[in-house]
Amino acid sequence: MLPETTEHSVQLGDHHQFYLASGPEDGPLLIFVHGWPELSLSWRHQLPAFGALGFRAIAPDLRGYGRSTAYRRHEDYAQSEVVGDMIGLLDALDRDRAVWIGHDWGAPTVWMIAAHHPDRCHGVANLNVPYASVDRGWEAMLPLVDRDVYPEETYPLGQWEYMGFYQEQFDVATAAFDANPYNVVKMLFRKGNPAGVGKLSGTSQTRINGGWFGEAAEAPDVPRDADVVTEADLRTYAEALARNSFFGPDSYYMNHDANRAYAMSAPNEGRLAMPVLFLHGRYDFTCETVESRMADPMRELCSDLTEHIVDSGHWMAQEKPAAVNAALAAWLARKLPHVWPEVR
Repeated sequence: MLPETTEHSVQLGDHHQFYLASGPEDGPLLIFVHGWPELSLSWRHQLPAFGALGFRAIAPDLRGYGRSTAYRRHEDYAQSEVVGDMIGLLDALDRDRAVWIGHDWGAPTVWMIAAHHPDRCHGVANLNVPYASVDRGWEAMLPLVDRDVYPEETYPLGQWEYMGFYQEQFDVATAAFDANPYNVVKMLFRKGNPAGVGKLSGTSQTRINGGWFGEAAEAPDVPRDADVVTEADLRTYAEALARNSFFGPDSYYMNHDANRAYAMSAPNEGRLAMPVLFLHGRYDFTCETVESRMADPMRELCSDLTEHIVDSGHWMAQEKPAAVNAALAAWLARKLPHVWPEVR
């Protein structure tokens, strides 16, 4: 039987930090860090699985999400602030180190924890978003765009056109999401489609279309993808986003310059010596890392890198949980055997 997943919170100064946890309290610590526009719930398939192996597996709601503190300034969502929350959580748990696992915007957070706080990491694993890309801002991202797919004259920001839309029309983008959070998450959380290989990501059309949903004021009503989320999952996501607004989640996209400055201030030029795992999504066409050059800088900066391709779209941990769990477990056993739980 899988262990129960329980709810917890700690107060980190003025910041209220909520998290889910599974497994023995004294087990080796794994911290799973979600992305946009998710919750700790996004790791629902990982927490009990690794808890059953004897790890203490936890997943926080990041600032702006769920039951953690939401802020009303864009700069409060810079990566330096988010990393500070995560180190504060580690301290509150009275732990020296953890294995950190991230996805989407959680990946830059985990990369920055590894770069700025290597002494707090046994190792790090990330899904979909490679090192030295989004975490280093436009200057790092744009040279990695595949111009065979995204001609510069039409798509100057490549697949990242939607990020440009946030910066140019933040209030418009956020209002469209806030108009119907349920339809937003129902539209987003979908499995990968092999037919999209080599084609434009939908995110590249955002500025051309004048918004995520074109001229529509809210997200369209599309069928739920039962291979990724249940109806109960969707309701939980939507209720949290309706309560907090998309202001916080969308503000993560408003700190490219600050994030780059923070990333470039890391010691040793940001090189990582610890064991690193990166999981590519074969059918993730926004963070396309299988055919493009997007993962090349990561390969230069990580001296102990393991790469694995999962046949999934962007929402990998929810779409292909068994494959993700297997890859993580194999890497932990091979690269971090001293962290593996003792037989009880």
